[in-house]
Amino acid sequence: MQSAAAFTRADVAYLSSAAGAADLDDVARYRLTDDTLVADAAAIRARFGPRAGVLVETTLLRRRAAAKFDAAAAAGWLFTDEALEQATAAPVARHHAQRLAGKTVHDATCSVGTELAALRTTAARVIGSDIDEVRLAMARHNLGPDVMLCRADALKPVSRDTVVLLDPARRSGGRRLIDPRAYIPPLDVLLEVYRDRAAVIKCAPALDFDSVRRLGFDGEIEVTSSGGSVRKTCLWSPQLADPGVRRRATLLDRGEVLTDADPDDCDVASPGRWIIDPDGAVVGAGLVRHYAARHGLWQLDPAIAYLSGNQLPAGVGGFEILDQLSVREEVLRQALSAHDCGSVEILVRGVDLDPDALRRRLRLAGHAPLALVITRIRSGAQSRDVAFLCRAASDDASGPPQRPPETPVPPVTPVTPVTLP
Repeated sequence: MQSAAAFTRADVAYLSSAAGAADLDDVARYRLTDDTLVADAAAIRARFGPRAGVLVETTLLRRRAAAKFDAAAAAGWLFTDEALEQATAAPVARHHAQRLAGKTVHDATCSVGTELAALRTTAARVIGSDIDEVRLAMARHNLGPDVMLCRADALKPVSRDTVVLLDPARRSGGRRLIDPRAYIPPLDVLLEVYRDRAAVIKCAPALDFDSVRRLGFDGEIEVTSSGGSVRKTCLWSPQLADPGVRRRATLLDRGEVLTDADPDDCDVASPGRWIIDPDGAVVGAGLVRHYAARHGLWQLDPAIAYLSGNQLPAGVGGFEILDQLSVREEVLRQALSAHDCGSVEILVRGVDLDPDALRRRLRLAGHAPLALVITRIRSGAQSRDVAFLCRAASDDASGPPQRPPETPVPPVTPVTPVTLP
Protein backbone atom coordinates (compact mmCIF):
# COMPACT_ATOMS: atom_id res chain seq x y z
CA MET A 1 0.00 0.00 0.00
CA GLN A 2 1.18 3.54 -0.74
CA SER A 3 2.17 5.61 2.26
CA ALA A 4 1.27 9.22 3.01
CA ALA A 5 4.85 10.25 2.28
CA ALA A 6 4.32 9.18 -1.36
CA PHE A 7 1.44 11.58 -2.12
CA THR A 8 2.07 13.44 -5.39
CA ARG A 9 0.45 16.41 -7.09
CA ALA A 10 -1.28 13.92 -9.38
CA ASP A 11 -2.70 12.11 -6.33
CA VAL A 12 -4.06 15.38 -4.96
CA ALA A 13 -5.60 16.28 -8.31
CA TYR A 14 -7.31 12.89 -8.43
CA LEU A 15 -8.54 13.02 -4.82
CA SER A 16 -9.86 16.55 -5.40
CA SER A 17 -11.82 15.52 -8.48
CA ALA A 18 -15.43 14.36 -8.58
CA ALA A 19 -14.22 10.85 -9.43
CA GLY A 20 -11.80 10.84 -6.50
CA ALA A 21 -14.47 12.09 -4.12
CA ALA A 22 -16.82 9.32 -5.25
CA ASP A 23 -14.11 6.70 -4.81
CA LEU A 24 -13.33 8.03 -1.32
CA ASP A 25 -17.03 7.73 -0.44
CA ASP A 26 -16.91 4.08 -1.48
CA VAL A 27 -13.72 3.32 0.47
CA ALA A 28 -15.12 5.06 3.56
CA ARG A 29 -17.68 2.26 3.81
CA TYR A 30 -14.95 -0.25 4.65
CA ARG A 31 -14.16 -0.74 8.34
CA LEU A 32 -10.36 -0.69 7.89
CA THR A 33 -9.80 -1.78 11.50
CA ASP A 34 -6.88 -3.83 12.78
CA ASP A 35 -8.97 -6.97 12.33
CA THR A 36 -10.18 -6.17 8.81
CA LEU A 37 -7.39 -4.07 7.29
CA VAL A 38 -5.66 -6.84 5.33
CA ALA A 39 -8.88 -8.16 3.80
CA ASP A 40 -10.30 -4.67 3.22
CA ALA A 41 -7.09 -3.45 1.59
CA ALA A 42 -7.04 -6.45 -0.73
CA ALA A 43 -10.64 -5.80 -1.79
CA ILE A 44 -9.94 -2.10 -2.35
CA ARG A 45 -6.81 -2.88 -4.36
CA ALA A 46 -8.74 -5.31 -6.55
CA ARG A 47 -11.30 -2.63 -7.27
CA PHE A 48 -9.19 0.55 -7.53
CA GLY A 49 -5.78 -0.77 -8.57
CA PRO A 50 -2.82 1.63 -8.07
CA ARG A 51 -5.07 4.29 -6.54
CA ALA A 52 -5.97 2.05 -3.62
CA GLY A 53 -3.05 3.30 -1.52
CA VAL A 54 -3.99 6.98 -1.49
CA LEU A 55 -7.66 6.14 -1.05
CA VAL A 56 -7.04 4.00 2.02
CA GLU A 57 -4.49 6.43 3.45
CA THR A 58 -6.78 9.42 3.02
CA THR A 59 -9.70 7.54 4.57
CA LEU A 60 -7.65 6.61 7.63
CA LEU A 61 -6.22 10.13 7.97
CA ARG A 62 -9.70 11.64 7.85
CA ARG A 63 -10.83 9.33 10.64
CA ARG A 64 -7.87 10.40 12.75
CA ALA A 65 -8.53 14.05 11.93
CA ALA A 66 -12.11 13.82 13.18
CA ALA A 67 -10.77 13.63 16.76
CA LYS A 68 -8.56 16.70 16.26
CA PHE A 69 -10.87 18.93 14.25
CA ASP A 70 -14.58 19.36 13.68
CA ALA A 71 -15.69 15.99 12.32
CA ALA A 72 -17.75 17.51 9.51
CA ALA A 73 -14.83 19.60 8.26
CA ALA A 74 -12.31 16.77 8.51
CA ALA A 75 -14.56 14.53 6.41
CA GLY A 76 -13.71 16.39 3.21
CA TRP A 77 -10.10 17.40 3.84
CA LEU A 78 -6.85 16.03 2.46
CA PHE A 79 -3.82 15.43 4.69
CA THR A 80 -0.43 13.82 4.78
CA ASP A 81 0.49 11.87 7.90
CA GLU A 82 3.08 14.39 9.11
CA ALA A 83 0.85 17.35 8.27
CA LEU A 84 -1.96 15.89 10.37
CA GLU A 85 0.43 15.03 13.20
CA GLN A 86 1.66 18.63 13.46
CA ALA A 87 -1.60 20.39 12.60
CA THR A 88 -2.91 22.63 15.37
CA ALA A 89 -6.04 21.27 17.06
CA ALA A 90 -9.19 23.24 16.25
CA PRO A 91 -9.67 24.87 19.72
CA VAL A 92 -6.07 26.12 19.73
CA ALA A 93 -6.30 27.38 16.13
CA ARG A 94 -9.46 29.29 17.05
CA HIS A 95 -7.64 30.81 20.03
CA HIS A 96 -4.78 31.99 17.81
CA ALA A 97 -7.32 33.41 15.37
CA GLN A 98 -9.00 35.38 18.15
CA ARG A 99 -5.68 36.88 19.24
CA LEU A 100 -5.05 37.94 15.64
CA ALA A 101 -8.57 39.22 14.96
CA GLY A 102 -8.70 42.21 12.63
CA LYS A 103 -5.11 41.86 11.44
CA THR A 104 -3.72 40.90 8.05
CA VAL A 105 -2.03 37.54 8.55
CA HIS A 106 0.40 35.61 6.36
CA ASP A 107 0.72 31.94 7.33
CA ALA A 108 4.16 31.32 5.84
CA THR A 109 4.18 27.59 6.67
CA CYS A 110 0.53 26.95 5.94
CA SER A 111 0.86 23.22 5.18
CA VAL A 112 -2.63 21.85 4.42
CA GLY A 113 -4.36 24.98 5.75
CA THR A 114 -5.69 24.18 9.22
CA GLU A 115 -4.67 27.52 10.79
CA LEU A 116 -5.88 29.46 7.73
CA ALA A 117 -9.31 27.87 8.11
CA ALA A 118 -9.64 29.46 11.56
CA LEU A 119 -7.91 32.73 10.67
CA ARG A 120 -10.17 33.58 7.76
CA THR A 121 -13.10 33.89 10.17
CA THR A 122 -11.41 36.63 12.26
CA ALA A 123 -8.54 38.24 10.33
CA ALA A 124 -8.97 41.24 8.04
CA ARG A 125 -7.20 39.29 5.30
CA VAL A 126 -5.17 36.08 5.08
CA ILE A 127 -2.63 34.61 2.71
CA GLY A 128 -0.81 31.29 2.91
CA SER A 129 2.42 29.94 1.53
CA ASP A 130 4.44 26.77 1.84
CA ILE A 131 7.48 25.30 0.18
CA ASP A 132 5.88 21.85 -0.16
CA GLU A 133 3.85 21.81 -3.39
CA VAL A 134 1.84 18.73 -2.38
CA ARG A 135 0.69 20.24 0.91
CA LEU A 136 -0.03 23.51 -0.86
CA ALA A 137 -2.23 21.67 -3.35
CA MET A 138 -4.03 20.02 -0.44
CA ALA A 139 -4.53 23.44 1.15
CA ARG A 140 -6.13 24.69 -2.06
CA HIS A 141 -8.55 21.74 -1.97
CA ASN A 142 -9.26 22.19 1.75
CA LEU A 143 -9.76 25.97 1.71
CA GLY A 144 -11.35 26.53 -1.69
CA PRO A 145 -10.57 29.35 -4.12
CA ASP A 146 -11.07 32.35 -1.82
CA VAL A 147 -7.78 32.16 0.13
CA MET A 148 -4.67 33.54 -1.56
CA LEU A 149 -1.99 30.81 -1.69
CA CYS A 150 1.49 30.76 -3.20
CA ARG A 151 4.55 28.54 -3.10
CA ALA A 152 7.39 30.17 -1.17
CA ASP A 153 10.24 29.44 1.23
CA ALA A 154 9.46 30.74 4.74
CA LEU A 155 13.07 31.93 5.00
CA LYS A 156 12.53 34.28 2.05
CA PRO A 157 9.63 36.58 3.03
CA VAL A 158 7.15 37.34 0.26
CA SER A 159 4.81 39.70 2.13
CA ARG A 160 5.12 43.07 3.79
CA ASP A 161 3.07 44.76 6.51
CA THR A 162 1.54 41.49 7.70
CA VAL A 163 1.59 39.46 10.88
CA VAL A 164 3.59 36.36 9.97
CA LEU A 165 2.53 33.00 11.38
CA LEU A 166 5.22 30.30 11.34
CA ASP A 167 4.99 26.62 12.28
CA PRO A 168 8.38 24.97 11.70
CA ALA A 169 8.35 21.18 11.41
CA ARG A 170 9.24 19.45 14.66
CA ARG A 171 9.35 15.92 13.26
CA SER A 172 11.52 14.42 10.58
CA GLY A 173 11.17 10.85 9.35
CA GLY A 174 8.87 10.08 12.28
CA ARG A 175 11.45 11.36 14.79
CA ARG A 176 10.63 14.20 17.18
CA LEU A 177 13.05 17.16 16.99
CA ILE A 178 13.85 18.40 20.50
CA ASP A 179 16.45 21.11 19.85
CA PRO A 180 14.62 24.14 18.34
CA ARG A 181 17.69 24.79 16.18
CA ALA A 182 16.90 21.44 14.50
CA TYR A 183 13.37 22.53 13.54
CA ILE A 184 12.68 22.79 9.82
CA PRO A 185 13.29 25.71 9.26
CA PRO A 186 15.51 26.18 12.36
CA LEU A 187 14.06 28.41 15.07
CA ASP A 188 17.21 30.53 15.41
CA VAL A 189 17.17 31.27 11.68
CA LEU A 190 13.46 32.15 11.73
CA LEU A 191 14.01 34.52 14.64
CA GLU A 192 16.75 36.27 12.71
CA VAL A 193 14.81 36.50 9.43
CA TYR A 194 11.71 37.93 11.17
CA ARG A 195 13.47 39.86 13.94
CA ASP A 196 11.77 43.17 13.10
CA ARG A 197 8.40 41.74 12.07
CA ALA A 198 5.19 41.10 13.97
CA ALA A 199 5.35 37.30 14.11
CA VAL A 200 3.90 34.26 15.86
CA ILE A 201 6.06 31.11 15.92
CA LYS A 202 4.56 27.81 17.05
CA CYS A 203 6.92 25.49 18.96
CA ALA A 204 6.86 22.16 20.76
CA PRO A 205 4.90 22.10 24.06
CA ALA A 206 8.00 21.30 26.14
CA LEU A 207 10.04 24.24 24.83
CA ASP A 208 13.02 25.31 26.95
CA PHE A 209 12.31 28.99 27.64
CA ASP A 210 15.90 29.78 28.59
CA SER A 211 17.22 28.38 25.31
CA VAL A 212 14.78 30.57 23.36
CA ARG A 213 15.82 33.66 25.29
CA ARG A 214 19.45 32.83 24.53
CA LEU A 215 18.53 32.84 20.85
CA GLY A 216 17.55 36.48 21.26
CA PHE A 217 13.76 36.21 21.52
CA ASP A 218 12.39 39.03 23.69
CA GLY A 219 8.62 38.72 23.33
CA GLU A 220 5.89 36.71 25.03
CA ILE A 221 5.95 32.93 25.40
CA GLU A 222 2.47 31.41 25.64
CA VAL A 223 1.69 27.83 26.69
CA THR A 224 -1.80 26.65 25.72
CA SER A 225 -3.70 23.62 27.02
CA SER A 226 -6.85 22.01 25.69
CA GLY A 227 -8.55 18.71 26.30
CA GLY A 228 -6.56 18.10 29.47
CA SER A 229 -3.08 18.40 27.97
CA VAL A 230 -0.61 21.01 26.76
CA ARG A 231 -1.10 21.50 23.03
CA LYS A 232 1.22 24.26 21.92
CA THR A 233 3.84 26.77 22.96
CA CYS A 234 3.87 29.96 20.89
CA LEU A 235 6.31 32.85 20.64
CA TRP A 236 4.53 36.19 20.20
CA SER A 237 6.82 39.01 19.08
CA PRO A 238 6.89 42.18 21.20
CA GLN A 239 4.59 43.91 18.69
CA LEU A 240 1.85 41.39 19.52
CA ALA A 241 2.42 40.90 23.26
CA ASP A 242 0.61 42.74 26.05
CA PRO A 243 2.79 45.34 27.80
CA GLY A 244 4.85 43.81 30.60
CA VAL A 245 3.89 40.21 29.74
CA ARG A 246 6.64 37.71 28.91
CA ARG A 247 4.95 34.46 29.99
CA ARG A 248 1.31 33.43 29.53
CA ALA A 249 -0.69 30.28 30.33
CA THR A 250 -3.97 29.86 28.44
CA LEU A 251 -6.31 27.14 29.72
CA LEU A 252 -8.88 26.78 26.95
CA ASP A 253 -10.99 24.20 28.81
CA ARG A 254 -11.56 26.70 31.63
CA GLY A 255 -11.38 29.93 29.66
CA GLU A 256 -8.64 31.04 32.06
CA VAL A 257 -5.52 33.08 31.31
CA LEU A 258 -2.62 33.81 33.62
CA THR A 259 0.46 35.93 32.95
CA ASP A 260 3.63 36.80 34.79
CA ALA A 261 2.15 40.27 35.33
CA ASP A 262 -0.43 38.76 37.73
CA PRO A 263 0.21 38.65 41.52
CA ASP A 264 2.31 35.71 42.73
CA ASP A 265 2.22 36.17 46.49
CA CYS A 266 1.44 32.67 47.75
CA ASP A 267 2.68 30.94 50.90
CA VAL A 268 4.67 27.74 51.41
CA ALA A 269 2.97 25.76 54.18
CA SER A 270 1.80 22.41 55.49
CA PRO A 271 -0.76 20.48 53.45
CA GLY A 272 -4.42 21.35 53.81
CA ARG A 273 -7.33 19.14 52.87
CA TRP A 274 -6.56 18.99 49.14
CA ILE A 275 -3.59 18.59 46.83
CA ILE A 276 -3.97 20.25 43.44
CA ASP A 277 -1.84 19.38 40.44
CA PRO A 278 -2.07 22.55 38.30
CA ASP A 279 -2.87 22.45 34.61
CA GLY A 280 0.14 21.64 32.44
CA ALA A 281 0.03 25.07 30.81
CA VAL A 282 0.43 26.71 34.22
CA VAL A 283 3.39 24.50 35.08
CA GLY A 284 4.94 24.85 31.63
CA ALA A 285 4.71 28.63 31.71
CA GLY A 286 6.23 28.79 35.20
CA LEU A 287 3.13 30.42 36.68
CA VAL A 288 2.38 28.04 39.55
CA ARG A 289 2.68 30.75 42.21
CA HIS A 290 0.46 33.07 40.18
CA TYR A 291 -2.17 30.32 39.89
CA ALA A 292 -1.97 29.65 43.64
CA ALA A 293 -2.34 33.34 44.50
CA ARG A 294 -5.40 33.66 42.27
CA HIS A 295 -7.19 30.65 43.79
CA GLY A 296 -6.22 30.97 47.47
CA LEU A 297 -3.83 28.01 47.44
CA TRP A 298 -0.29 27.52 48.71
CA GLN A 299 2.81 25.52 47.84
CA LEU A 300 4.01 22.46 49.72
CA ASP A 301 7.57 23.23 48.63
CA PRO A 302 8.87 26.32 46.79
CA ALA A 303 10.52 24.20 44.09
CA ILE A 304 7.64 21.74 43.49
CA ALA A 305 4.51 22.44 41.42
CA TYR A 306 2.00 20.70 43.72
CA LEU A 307 -0.35 23.08 45.50
CA SER A 308 -2.60 22.63 48.52
CA GLY A 309 -5.70 24.22 49.95
CA ASN A 310 -8.74 23.58 52.10
CA GLN A 311 -11.12 24.16 49.18
CA LEU A 312 -10.87 23.31 45.49
CA PRO A 313 -11.14 26.11 42.93
CA ALA A 314 -14.47 25.88 41.11
CA GLY A 315 -14.34 23.30 38.35
CA VAL A 316 -10.84 22.07 39.25
CA GLY A 317 -10.08 18.49 40.23
CA GLY A 318 -7.90 17.60 43.15
CA PHE A 319 -6.85 14.86 45.55
CA GLU A 320 -8.30 14.69 49.03
CA ILE A 321 -5.63 13.67 51.54
CA LEU A 322 -6.50 10.55 53.54
CA ASP A 323 -3.08 9.84 55.01
CA GLN A 324 0.51 11.04 54.94
CA LEU A 325 3.16 8.31 54.70
CA SER A 326 6.84 7.71 54.29
CA VAL A 327 7.91 6.55 50.84
CA ARG A 328 8.72 3.00 51.93
CA GLU A 329 7.09 0.29 49.92
CA GLU A 330 6.02 -1.81 52.89
CA VAL A 331 4.37 1.26 54.47
CA LEU A 332 2.60 2.15 51.23
CA ARG A 333 1.47 -1.45 50.70
CA GLN A 334 0.00 -1.68 54.21
CA ALA A 335 -1.82 1.65 53.91
CA LEU A 336 -3.29 0.79 50.51
CA SER A 337 -4.44 -2.58 51.82
CA ALA A 338 -6.04 -0.95 54.85
CA HIS A 339 -8.03 1.31 52.50
CA ASP A 340 -9.09 -1.65 50.30
CA CYS A 341 -7.27 -0.18 47.33
CA GLY A 342 -7.63 -2.05 44.03
CA SER A 343 -6.18 0.53 41.63
CA VAL A 344 -3.90 3.48 42.28
CA GLU A 345 -2.96 6.56 40.30
CA ILE A 346 0.61 7.56 41.17
CA LEU A 347 1.81 11.13 40.67
CA VAL A 348 5.47 11.93 41.26
CA ARG A 349 7.41 15.20 41.36
CA GLY A 350 10.89 15.80 42.75
CA VAL A 351 11.49 12.12 43.57
CA ASP A 352 13.43 9.64 41.43
CA LEU A 353 10.78 6.93 41.19
CA ASP A 354 9.13 4.98 38.37
CA PRO A 355 5.34 5.03 39.02
CA ASP A 356 4.61 2.02 36.80
CA ALA A 357 7.28 -0.13 38.42
CA LEU A 358 6.08 0.87 41.90
CA ARG A 359 2.47 0.08 41.01
CA ARG A 360 3.42 -3.45 39.97
CA ARG A 361 5.34 -4.05 43.19
CA LEU A 362 2.46 -2.87 45.40
CA ARG A 363 0.39 -5.97 44.45
CA LEU A 364 -3.03 -4.39 45.00
CA ALA A 365 -5.92 -6.74 45.76
CA GLY A 366 -8.76 -4.52 46.95
CA HIS A 367 -11.57 -2.63 45.22
CA ALA A 368 -11.32 1.13 45.84
CA PRO A 369 -9.60 3.50 43.37
CA LEU A 370 -7.11 5.74 45.19
CA ALA A 371 -4.08 7.92 44.42
CA LEU A 372 -0.58 8.38 45.72
CA VAL A 373 1.00 11.82 45.40
CA ILE A 374 4.72 11.41 46.01
CA THR A 375 6.92 14.46 46.31
CA ARG A 376 9.85 16.08 48.05
CA ILE A 377 9.29 18.48 50.94
CA ARG A 378 11.84 21.16 51.89
CA SER A 379 15.45 21.14 50.73
CA GLY A 380 19.01 20.55 51.87
CA ALA A 381 19.55 18.56 55.06
CA GLN A 382 15.85 18.86 55.95
CA SER A 383 14.68 17.44 52.63
CA ARG A 384 12.52 14.33 52.77
CA ASP A 385 10.28 12.35 50.46
CA VAL A 386 6.60 12.17 51.37
CA ALA A 387 3.67 10.16 50.02
CA PHE A 388 0.11 11.42 50.35
CA LEU A 389 -2.58 8.75 50.11
CA CYS A 390 -5.56 10.41 48.47
CA ARG A 391 -8.86 9.95 46.76
CA ALA A 392 -9.74 11.98 43.67
CA ALA A 393 -12.27 14.79 44.03
CA SER A 394 -15.89 13.71 43.74
CA ASP A 395 -18.92 15.79 42.77
CA ASP A 396 -19.44 16.57 46.46
CA ALA A 397 -16.15 17.94 47.74
CA SER A 398 -17.62 19.98 50.60
CA GLY A 399 -17.88 17.39 53.37
CA PRO A 400 -15.24 16.59 56.00
CA PRO A 401 -12.26 14.51 54.93
CA GLN A 402 -12.38 10.82 55.78
CA ARG A 403 -9.18 11.01 57.76
CA PRO A 404 -6.87 13.94 58.48
CA PRO A 405 -3.25 13.75 57.30
CA GLU A 406 -0.79 12.58 59.90
CA THR A 407 2.35 14.39 61.06
CA PRO A 408 1.86 17.70 59.23
CA VAL A 409 4.89 19.11 57.47
CA PRO A 410 6.28 22.17 59.31
CA PRO A 411 5.59 25.43 57.40
CA VAL A 412 8.34 27.30 55.56
CA THR A 413 8.07 30.60 55.87
CA PRO A 414 -3.54 49.09 13.04
CA VAL A 415 -1.96 46.82 10.29
CA THR A 416 -1.87 47.91 6.60
CA PRO A 417 -2.98 45.53 3.79
CA VAL A 418 -0.54 42.95 2.49
CA THR A 419 1.72 44.03 -0.36
CA LEU A 420 3.24 41.28 -2.48
CA PRO A 421 6.46 42.26 -4.25
